[in-house]
Amino acid sequence: MKAIIGILAAIALIGCKNEVETSVSMKDDVAFLASDSLKGRDTGTPYELMAADYIQMRYGALGLEPKGAGGYYQTFTFTPSNDPHREATFDTIKSDGTITGTNVIGYLDNQAETTVVIGAHYDHLGMGGEGSLYREGEAIHNGADDNASGVAIMLNLAKKVQDSAMTENNYLFIAFSGEELGLLGSNFFVKNPTIDLEKVTYMINMDMVGRLNEDKQLAVHGVGTSPIFKQTLFVNNNDRFQISEHESGVGPSDHTSFYLQDIPVLHFFTGQHEDYHKPGDDAEKLNYEGMETISGFILDVIKDLGAQGEIAFRKTKNESEEVPRFKVGLGVVPDYLYSGTGMRIDGVSEDRPAQKAGLIKGDIVIKMGDSLVTDMMSYMRALSSFEKGQSTKVTVQREGEEVTVDVEF
Repeated sequence: MKAIIGILAAIALIGCKNEVETSVSMKDDVAFLASDSLKGRDTGTPYELMAADYIQMRYGALGLEPKGAGGYYQTFTFTPSNDPHREATFDTIKSDGTITGTNVIGYLDNQAETTVVIGAHYDHLGMGGEGSLYREGEAIHNGADDNASGVAIMLNLAKKVQDSAMTENNYLFIAFSGEELGLLGSNFFVKNPTIDLEKVTYMINMDMVGRLNEDKQLAVHGVGTSPIFKQTLFVNNNDRFQISEHESGVGPSDHTSFYLQDIPVLHFFTGQHEDYHKPGDDAEKLNYEGMETISGFILDVIKDLGAQGEIAFRKTKNESEEVPRFKVGLGVVPDYLYSGTGMRIDGVSEDRPAQKAGLIKGDIVIKMGDSLVTDMMSYMRALSSFEKGQSTKVTVQREGEEVTVDVEF
Protein backbone atom coordinates (compact mmCIF):
# COMPACT_ATOMS: atom_id res chain seq x y z
CA MET A 1 0.00 0.00 0.00
CA LYS A 2 2.83 2.39 0.85
CA ALA A 3 4.35 1.84 -2.61
CA ILE A 4 1.00 2.53 -4.30
CA ILE A 5 0.57 5.74 -2.33
CA GLY A 6 4.06 6.79 -3.40
CA ILE A 7 3.20 6.16 -7.02
CA LEU A 8 -0.03 8.13 -6.84
CA ALA A 9 1.82 10.99 -5.16
CA ALA A 10 4.40 10.97 -7.94
CA ILE A 11 1.69 11.09 -10.60
CA ALA A 12 -0.06 13.93 -8.78
CA LEU A 13 3.24 15.80 -8.65
CA ILE A 14 3.71 15.44 -12.38
CA GLY A 15 0.22 16.78 -12.97
CA CYS A 16 0.93 20.00 -11.10
CA LYS A 17 2.22 23.27 -12.50
CA ASN A 18 5.02 23.24 -15.02
CA GLU A 19 7.44 24.75 -12.49
CA VAL A 20 7.51 21.40 -10.74
CA GLU A 21 8.93 19.81 -13.90
CA THR A 22 12.49 20.80 -13.04
CA SER A 23 12.34 18.54 -9.98
CA VAL A 24 11.59 15.40 -12.01
CA SER A 25 14.90 13.70 -12.77
CA MET A 26 15.74 10.67 -14.86
CA LYS A 27 16.28 8.82 -11.60
CA ASP A 28 12.73 9.75 -10.55
CA ASP A 29 11.32 8.47 -13.84
CA VAL A 30 13.18 5.17 -13.57
CA ALA A 31 12.19 4.76 -9.91
CA PHE A 32 8.54 5.00 -10.88
CA LEU A 33 8.61 2.89 -14.04
CA ALA A 34 10.79 0.17 -12.50
CA SER A 35 8.97 -0.02 -9.17
CA ASP A 36 7.60 -3.32 -7.91
CA SER A 37 4.12 -1.79 -7.94
CA LEU A 38 4.14 -1.80 -11.76
CA LYS A 39 4.81 -5.56 -11.79
CA GLY A 40 7.16 -5.46 -14.77
CA ARG A 41 4.92 -3.50 -17.21
CA ASP A 42 3.84 -6.53 -19.23
CA THR A 43 2.14 -5.49 -22.48
CA GLY A 44 -1.61 -5.07 -22.20
CA THR A 45 -1.78 -5.33 -18.42
CA PRO A 46 -3.22 -2.75 -16.02
CA TYR A 47 0.37 -2.23 -14.85
CA GLU A 48 1.54 -1.23 -18.31
CA LEU A 49 -1.36 1.20 -18.43
CA MET A 50 -0.21 2.70 -15.12
CA ALA A 51 3.15 3.31 -16.78
CA ALA A 52 1.42 4.75 -19.85
CA ASP A 53 -0.60 7.10 -17.65
CA TYR A 54 2.58 8.30 -15.95
CA ILE A 55 4.27 8.94 -19.32
CA GLN A 56 1.31 10.87 -20.71
CA MET A 57 1.22 13.04 -17.59
CA ARG A 58 4.94 13.71 -18.00
CA TYR A 59 4.25 14.70 -21.62
CA GLY A 60 1.56 17.09 -20.44
CA ALA A 61 3.83 18.67 -17.84
CA LEU A 62 6.50 19.09 -20.53
CA GLY A 63 4.02 20.89 -22.74
CA LEU A 64 3.93 18.24 -25.48
CA GLU A 65 0.77 18.02 -27.55
CA PRO A 66 -1.21 14.76 -27.70
CA LYS A 67 -0.47 12.99 -30.99
CA GLY A 68 -2.01 9.57 -30.59
CA ALA A 69 -5.20 8.33 -32.22
CA GLY A 70 -7.07 9.57 -29.16
CA GLY A 71 -5.23 11.95 -26.87
CA TYR A 72 -1.69 10.73 -26.18
CA TYR A 73 -2.65 7.08 -26.68
CA GLN A 74 -2.49 4.92 -29.79
CA THR A 75 -3.85 1.45 -29.07
CA PHE A 76 -3.44 -1.75 -31.07
CA THR A 77 -4.65 -5.30 -30.61
CA PHE A 78 -2.87 -8.59 -31.19
CA THR A 79 -3.26 -12.27 -30.49
CA PRO A 80 -0.72 -13.36 -27.88
CA SER A 81 1.51 -16.39 -28.01
CA ASN A 82 0.59 -19.25 -25.72
CA ASP A 83 2.26 -17.88 -22.61
CA PRO A 84 0.75 -19.43 -19.46
CA HIS A 85 2.32 -16.79 -17.21
CA ARG A 86 0.42 -14.00 -18.93
CA GLU A 87 -2.98 -15.69 -18.83
CA ALA A 88 -2.62 -16.95 -15.27
CA THR A 89 -1.29 -13.71 -13.83
CA PHE A 90 -3.39 -11.02 -15.52
CA ASP A 91 -6.93 -10.70 -16.76
CA THR A 92 -5.83 -9.10 -20.01
CA ILE A 93 -7.02 -11.45 -22.75
CA LYS A 94 -10.38 -10.43 -24.16
CA SER A 95 -13.16 -12.76 -25.22
CA ASP A 96 -11.92 -12.68 -28.81
CA GLY A 97 -8.45 -13.86 -27.67
CA THR A 98 -6.70 -10.53 -28.22
CA ILE A 99 -4.63 -8.20 -26.05
CA THR A 100 -4.45 -4.42 -26.38
CA GLY A 101 -1.13 -2.58 -26.34
CA THR A 102 -0.76 1.18 -25.96
CA ASN A 103 1.77 3.51 -27.55
CA VAL A 104 2.10 6.90 -25.83
CA ILE A 105 2.79 9.78 -28.25
CA GLY A 106 3.60 13.42 -27.60
CA TYR A 107 4.43 16.15 -30.11
CA LEU A 108 6.45 19.35 -30.11
CA ASP A 109 5.10 21.40 -33.00
CA ASN A 110 7.57 24.03 -34.19
CA GLN A 111 5.66 24.62 -37.45
CA ALA A 112 8.63 23.11 -39.27
CA GLU A 113 8.51 21.17 -42.53
CA THR A 114 10.23 18.09 -41.10
CA THR A 115 9.91 15.99 -37.96
CA VAL A 116 12.40 14.01 -35.88
CA VAL A 117 11.07 10.92 -34.08
CA ILE A 118 12.59 10.11 -30.68
CA GLY A 119 11.46 6.82 -29.18
CA ALA A 120 11.94 4.16 -26.51
CA HIS A 121 9.84 1.18 -25.52
CA TYR A 122 8.34 1.11 -22.03
CA ASP A 123 6.94 -2.42 -21.83
CA HIS A 124 8.84 -5.26 -20.18
CA LEU A 125 8.37 -8.92 -19.17
CA GLY A 126 5.99 -8.67 -16.25
CA MET A 127 6.45 -11.65 -13.97
CA GLY A 128 8.74 -13.45 -16.42
CA GLY A 129 7.54 -16.17 -18.74
CA GLU A 130 8.57 -16.17 -22.38
CA GLY A 131 11.72 -14.12 -22.90
CA SER A 132 12.90 -14.34 -19.31
CA LEU A 133 16.33 -15.80 -18.50
CA TYR A 134 15.30 -16.42 -14.89
CA ARG A 135 14.82 -20.10 -14.02
CA GLU A 136 13.51 -20.01 -10.46
CA GLY A 137 9.79 -19.39 -11.01
CA GLU A 138 7.76 -16.20 -11.24
CA ALA A 139 9.25 -12.92 -10.06
CA ILE A 140 8.79 -9.26 -10.94
CA HIS A 141 11.01 -8.23 -13.85
CA ASN A 142 11.28 -4.49 -13.21
CA GLY A 143 13.23 -3.68 -16.39
CA ALA A 144 15.06 -0.62 -15.08
CA ASP A 145 17.66 -0.75 -17.83
CA ASP A 146 15.28 -2.50 -20.23
CA ASN A 147 13.81 0.00 -20.82
CA ALA A 148 12.90 2.50 -18.15
CA SER A 149 16.33 3.96 -18.86
CA GLY A 150 15.44 4.69 -22.49
CA VAL A 151 12.11 6.30 -21.54
CA ALA A 152 13.84 8.45 -18.91
CA ILE A 153 16.38 9.76 -21.45
CA MET A 154 13.58 10.35 -23.97
CA LEU A 155 11.69 12.50 -21.44
CA ASN A 156 14.91 14.27 -20.53
CA LEU A 157 15.52 15.06 -24.19
CA ALA A 158 12.00 16.43 -24.56
CA LYS A 159 12.87 19.09 -22.01
CA LYS A 160 16.37 19.70 -23.38
CA VAL A 161 15.10 20.16 -26.94
CA GLN A 162 12.65 22.83 -25.80
CA ASP A 163 15.18 24.58 -23.56
CA SER A 164 17.64 24.69 -26.46
CA ALA A 165 15.07 26.36 -28.75
CA MET A 166 15.76 23.86 -31.53
CA THR A 167 13.08 24.81 -34.02
CA GLU A 168 14.48 23.44 -37.30
CA ASN A 169 12.29 20.36 -36.85
CA ASN A 170 9.16 19.25 -35.10
CA TYR A 171 9.73 16.44 -32.57
CA LEU A 172 7.58 13.37 -32.02
CA PHE A 173 8.21 11.46 -28.80
CA ILE A 174 6.94 7.87 -28.69
CA ALA A 175 6.94 5.39 -25.82
CA PHE A 176 6.35 2.08 -27.57
CA SER A 177 4.36 -0.85 -26.23
CA GLY A 178 4.88 -4.47 -27.24
CA GLU A 179 8.59 -4.25 -28.08
CA GLU A 180 9.43 -7.34 -26.04
CA LEU A 181 6.83 -9.32 -28.01
CA GLY A 182 8.31 -8.46 -31.40
CA LEU A 183 8.38 -4.66 -32.01
CA LEU A 184 4.58 -4.67 -32.09
CA GLY A 185 3.98 -1.06 -31.11
CA SER A 186 6.51 0.51 -33.46
CA ASN A 187 5.39 -1.74 -36.30
CA PHE A 188 1.80 -0.65 -35.74
CA PHE A 189 2.77 3.02 -35.63
CA VAL A 190 4.64 3.07 -38.95
CA LYS A 191 1.69 1.34 -40.60
CA ASN A 192 -0.80 3.67 -38.88
CA PRO A 193 1.19 6.89 -38.42
CA THR A 194 -0.29 9.92 -36.68
CA ILE A 195 2.01 12.20 -38.69
CA ASP A 196 3.19 12.19 -42.29
CA LEU A 197 6.10 9.73 -42.40
CA GLU A 198 7.29 11.32 -45.63
CA LYS A 199 8.28 14.34 -43.53
CA VAL A 200 10.21 12.35 -40.91
CA THR A 201 13.87 13.19 -41.43
CA TYR A 202 15.28 10.52 -39.06
CA MET A 203 14.46 8.45 -35.98
CA ILE A 204 16.42 8.06 -32.74
CA ASN A 205 15.83 4.99 -30.54
CA MET A 206 17.13 4.31 -27.04
CA ASP A 207 16.95 0.81 -25.60
CA MET A 208 19.00 -0.25 -22.55
CA VAL A 209 21.03 2.92 -22.08
CA GLY A 210 21.32 2.81 -18.29
CA ARG A 211 24.52 0.90 -17.63
CA LEU A 212 27.37 2.86 -19.15
CA ASN A 213 30.48 1.05 -17.94
CA GLU A 214 33.80 2.39 -16.65
CA ASP A 215 35.28 2.25 -20.14
CA LYS A 216 32.43 4.50 -21.39
CA GLN A 217 31.51 2.04 -24.15
CA LEU A 218 28.45 3.03 -26.16
CA ALA A 219 27.05 1.07 -29.09
CA VAL A 220 25.35 3.04 -31.85
CA HIS A 221 23.43 1.08 -34.47
CA GLY A 222 22.21 2.37 -37.81
CA VAL A 223 25.22 4.57 -38.55
CA GLY A 224 25.14 3.38 -42.16
CA THR A 225 21.52 4.44 -42.75
CA SER A 226 22.61 7.97 -43.71
CA PRO A 227 25.94 9.08 -45.21
CA ILE A 228 26.18 11.89 -42.67
CA PHE A 229 25.78 9.89 -39.45
CA LYS A 230 29.36 8.68 -38.93
CA GLN A 231 30.87 12.13 -39.23
CA THR A 232 28.18 13.63 -36.99
CA LEU A 233 28.83 11.08 -34.25
CA PHE A 234 32.59 11.60 -34.50
CA VAL A 235 32.42 15.39 -34.37
CA ASN A 236 30.06 15.48 -31.39
CA ASN A 237 31.61 12.71 -29.31
CA ASN A 238 34.47 14.82 -27.97
CA ASP A 239 36.04 11.73 -26.39
CA ARG A 240 33.01 11.16 -24.17
CA PHE A 241 32.62 7.54 -25.27
CA GLN A 242 34.30 4.60 -26.90
CA ILE A 243 31.72 4.23 -29.64
CA SER A 244 31.09 0.83 -31.18
CA GLU A 245 29.52 1.58 -34.56
CA HIS A 246 27.12 -0.79 -36.30
CA GLU A 247 26.05 -0.08 -39.88
CA SER A 248 22.75 -1.93 -40.15
CA GLY A 249 19.38 -0.32 -39.62
CA VAL A 250 17.94 -3.72 -38.70
CA GLY A 251 18.21 -4.94 -35.12
CA PRO A 252 16.17 -6.23 -32.17
CA SER A 253 14.58 -2.91 -31.22
CA ASP A 254 12.04 -0.40 -32.48
CA HIS A 255 14.32 1.55 -34.83
CA THR A 256 14.00 -1.40 -37.22
CA SER A 257 10.34 -0.57 -37.94
CA PHE A 258 11.34 2.92 -39.11
CA TYR A 259 14.35 1.78 -41.12
CA LEU A 260 12.08 -0.57 -43.06
CA GLN A 261 10.10 2.54 -44.07
CA ASP A 262 13.27 4.05 -45.58
CA ILE A 263 13.84 6.40 -42.64
CA PRO A 264 17.42 6.92 -41.34
CA VAL A 265 17.81 5.60 -37.79
CA LEU A 266 20.24 5.78 -34.88
CA HIS A 267 19.89 3.35 -31.98
CA PHE A 268 21.80 3.88 -28.71
CA PHE A 269 22.68 0.97 -26.38
CA THR A 270 25.07 0.54 -23.43
CA GLY A 271 25.28 -3.26 -23.63
CA GLN A 272 23.81 -6.36 -22.05
CA HIS A 273 24.64 -7.52 -18.53
CA GLU A 274 24.01 -10.32 -16.06
CA ASP A 275 20.61 -8.88 -15.06
CA TYR A 276 19.30 -8.81 -18.64
CA HIS A 277 15.74 -10.20 -18.70
CA LYS A 278 16.02 -11.18 -15.04
CA PRO A 279 14.43 -9.81 -11.84
CA GLY A 280 17.73 -8.15 -10.88
CA ASP A 281 17.36 -5.35 -13.45
CA ASP A 282 16.58 -2.76 -10.77
CA ALA A 283 16.71 1.03 -10.56
CA GLU A 284 19.58 1.26 -8.08
CA LYS A 285 21.93 -0.47 -10.51
CA LEU A 286 21.78 2.19 -13.20
CA ASN A 287 24.49 4.74 -13.95
CA TYR A 288 22.52 7.99 -13.85
CA GLU A 289 25.56 10.17 -14.50
CA GLY A 290 26.20 8.05 -17.56
CA MET A 291 22.59 8.52 -18.68
CA GLU A 292 22.99 12.30 -18.38
CA THR A 293 26.15 12.13 -20.52
CA ILE A 294 24.33 10.06 -23.14
CA SER A 295 21.40 12.47 -23.17
CA GLY A 296 23.76 15.40 -23.69
CA PHE A 297 25.53 13.58 -26.51
CA ILE A 298 22.27 12.77 -28.30
CA LEU A 299 21.18 16.40 -27.91
CA ASP A 300 24.41 17.56 -29.55
CA VAL A 301 23.84 15.09 -32.40
CA ILE A 302 20.30 16.41 -32.89
CA LYS A 303 21.57 20.01 -32.92
CA ASP A 304 24.22 19.17 -35.50
CA LEU A 305 21.82 17.27 -37.72
CA GLY A 306 19.36 20.15 -37.51
CA ALA A 307 21.92 22.38 -39.20
CA GLN A 308 22.62 19.89 -41.99
CA GLY A 309 19.41 20.25 -43.95
CA GLU A 310 17.95 17.17 -45.59
CA ILE A 311 19.18 13.87 -44.14
CA ALA A 312 19.68 11.35 -46.94
CA PHE A 313 18.61 7.73 -46.42
CA ARG A 314 20.85 4.83 -47.36
CA LYS A 315 20.04 1.13 -47.29
CA THR A 316 22.45 -1.02 -45.31
CA LYS A 317 23.47 -4.62 -45.49
CA ASN A 318 20.99 -6.58 -43.40
CA GLU A 319 23.13 -8.66 -41.09
CA SER A 320 20.09 -10.59 -39.88
CA GLU A 321 19.70 -12.19 -43.32
CA GLU A 322 23.10 -13.82 -42.82
CA VAL A 323 22.40 -15.14 -39.31
CA PRO A 324 22.46 -18.95 -39.37
CA ARG A 325 19.69 -21.07 -37.89
CA PHE A 326 20.51 -22.72 -34.58
CA LYS A 327 19.55 -26.14 -33.29
CA VAL A 328 21.43 -25.63 -30.02
CA GLY A 329 22.50 -22.77 -27.78
CA LEU A 330 25.60 -22.24 -25.69
CA GLY A 331 23.69 -20.35 -23.02
CA VAL A 332 25.68 -17.11 -22.95
CA VAL A 333 24.99 -13.42 -23.39
CA PRO A 334 27.46 -11.96 -25.91
CA ASP A 335 29.21 -8.67 -25.18
CA TYR A 336 27.92 -6.52 -28.05
CA LEU A 337 30.28 -3.70 -27.12
CA TYR A 338 33.38 -5.86 -27.62
CA SER A 339 35.31 -4.97 -30.77
CA GLY A 340 38.34 -7.26 -30.41
CA THR A 341 39.01 -10.68 -31.92
CA GLY A 342 36.61 -13.42 -30.87
CA MET A 343 33.28 -13.34 -29.01
CA ARG A 344 33.45 -12.10 -25.42
CA ILE A 345 30.95 -13.55 -22.96
CA ASP A 346 29.03 -10.92 -20.98
CA GLY A 347 26.86 -13.34 -19.01
CA VAL A 348 26.27 -17.06 -18.53
CA SER A 349 22.80 -18.59 -18.11
CA GLU A 350 22.23 -21.05 -15.33
CA ASP A 351 22.13 -24.78 -16.06
CA ARG A 352 23.08 -24.33 -19.71
CA PRO A 353 26.01 -25.86 -21.66
CA ALA A 354 28.41 -22.95 -21.05
CA GLN A 355 27.93 -22.94 -17.30
CA LYS A 356 28.19 -26.72 -17.07
CA ALA A 357 31.47 -26.57 -18.99
CA GLY A 358 32.90 -23.91 -16.68
CA LEU A 359 32.78 -20.91 -19.00
CA ILE A 360 32.49 -17.58 -17.19
CA LYS A 361 31.77 -13.93 -17.84
CA GLY A 362 34.75 -12.27 -19.53
CA ASP A 363 35.88 -15.38 -21.40
CA ILE A 364 36.60 -14.66 -25.07
CA VAL A 365 35.59 -17.54 -27.35
CA ILE A 366 38.22 -17.95 -30.07
CA LYS A 367 37.51 -21.48 -31.30
CA MET A 368 34.57 -23.91 -31.39
CA GLY A 369 35.42 -27.38 -32.64
CA ASP A 370 37.44 -26.90 -35.82
CA SER A 371 36.10 -23.38 -36.44
CA LEU A 372 38.01 -20.24 -35.54
CA VAL A 373 35.88 -17.53 -33.92
CA THR A 374 37.00 -14.04 -34.92
CA ASP A 375 33.79 -12.09 -34.40
CA MET A 376 30.07 -12.46 -33.65
CA MET A 377 29.17 -13.73 -37.10
CA SER A 378 31.84 -16.45 -37.15
CA TYR A 379 30.70 -17.49 -33.65
CA MET A 380 27.13 -17.89 -34.89
CA ARG A 381 28.23 -19.83 -37.96
CA ALA A 382 30.26 -22.18 -35.78
CA LEU A 383 27.38 -22.67 -33.33
CA SER A 384 24.93 -23.44 -36.15
CA SER A 385 26.93 -26.52 -37.15
CA PHE A 386 26.07 -28.42 -33.95
CA GLU A 387 23.01 -30.43 -33.02
CA LYS A 388 21.51 -31.42 -29.70
CA GLY A 389 23.46 -34.22 -28.04
CA GLN A 390 26.75 -33.40 -29.76
CA SER A 391 29.91 -32.44 -27.90
CA THR A 392 32.81 -30.21 -28.89
CA LYS A 393 35.83 -28.43 -27.50
CA VAL A 394 35.60 -24.68 -26.98
CA THR A 395 38.74 -22.60 -26.56
CA VAL A 396 38.59 -19.26 -24.78
CA GLN A 397 41.03 -16.58 -23.75
CA ARG A 398 40.86 -16.05 -20.00
CA GLU A 399 43.10 -13.49 -18.31
CA GLY A 400 45.66 -13.74 -21.10
CA GLU A 401 45.76 -17.53 -21.24
CA GLU A 402 44.01 -20.03 -23.51
CA VAL A 403 41.61 -22.41 -21.78
CA THR A 404 39.91 -25.34 -23.55
CA VAL A 405 36.74 -26.93 -22.17
CA ASP A 406 34.43 -29.74 -23.28
CA VAL A 407 30.90 -28.54 -24.09
CA GLU A 408 27.90 -30.82 -24.52
CA PHE A 409 24.83 -29.42 -26.23
